[in-house]
Amino acid sequence: MDSIKIFGVKVYNTTLEDATTEVGEYLKGDQLRAIYTPNTEIVMAAKDDESLRNLLNKGDLIIPDGIGLIYGSRIKKKPLKERVTGFDLSIKMLNIANEKGYSLYLLGGKDGVAKTASENIIKTYPNIRIAGYHNGYFKGSHIDRKDHEEEMAIIEDINNVDPDIIFVGLGFPKQEIWIDTNKDRIKGRVIIGNGGVMDILSGNAKRAPKVFQKLGLEWFYRLVKEPSRIKRQMVLPKFMLTVLFRKGVIE
Repeated sequence: MDSIKIFGVKVYNTTLEDATTEVGEYLKGDQLRAIYTPNTEIVMAAKDDESLRNLLNKGDLIIPDGIGLIYGSRIKKKPLKERVTGFDLSIKMLNIANEKGYSLYLLGGKDGVAKTASENIIKTYPNIRIAGYHNGYFKGSHIDRKDHEEEMAIIEDINNVDPDIIFVGLGFPKQEIWIDTNKDRIKGRVIIGNGGVMDILSGNAKRAPKVFQKLGLEWFYRLVKEPSRIKRQMVLPKFMLTVLFRKGVIE
C-alpha cells in the first residue's frame, strides 16, 4: 500500500474501502496487527517528538484521520485519496465481525462506558462475540507504569479470551503508547487505537451530523459544542500555514 510522510509521520494513501479490505485480511492471520489513526493534531505533536513519530510509523495500517492532512497533501501535490476516520473504520470492523462471528475486546473509557458500548454493539451486531471489556483507569505503560499488576491483569484477561479485535480508547498518545509497548505480548488479530469511539458507541457522546462530516468540518462542530477546545483546534491553521510556507514537509 502506497504511503506519504507528513512531517515525518507515515500515512497510507488509502480509502475506507481498501482499508476495510486490508483489515479483513489481517483478521485471517495469526499475528496481531496495529492500526493507528493520526489526525492533524497528532501529526503536529509527532513533528517535534521523534519517539512518538517512530512509534506511529511502526503501525501496520496508518490511516489519514484528519481533513487537514487531506488538504495539506493536495497543496503539496501528494494527494491522499480520502479521509479515513478511525470511527468509520471501527464501524466497518464491527460489520466484518458481525458477518464472520468474530470476537471483540473493549479497553478504555470511564467506568461503565466499555460495558455499555458492548451492550449496544450486541443490539446492532448480534453475531459479534464480546470477549471482554475494561475501563481505561488502570496503571500501565501508557502512564509510565509498565508491568504494573493492573496492566498485567488486563493483558492476562485479554490473552485468556484471545479476541479477534481489540478496541483501545485511552486517548492520544496514551493508547498508541500502550499498544506499541504491549502488542508483542497480546493475543489477537487486530488492535486499533480509536479514541472516543467507545464513548459514541455507549451513547455518552455524539458524532457530528453528516453534513459536517461531508464538508470536513467535524472539528468546527466539536469546537462549537466545546469552546474550551479552541487551543487544540489552533493546531489546524498552524499546520496549514507550515504546509504552505515550508518545503519538504510532505514527501
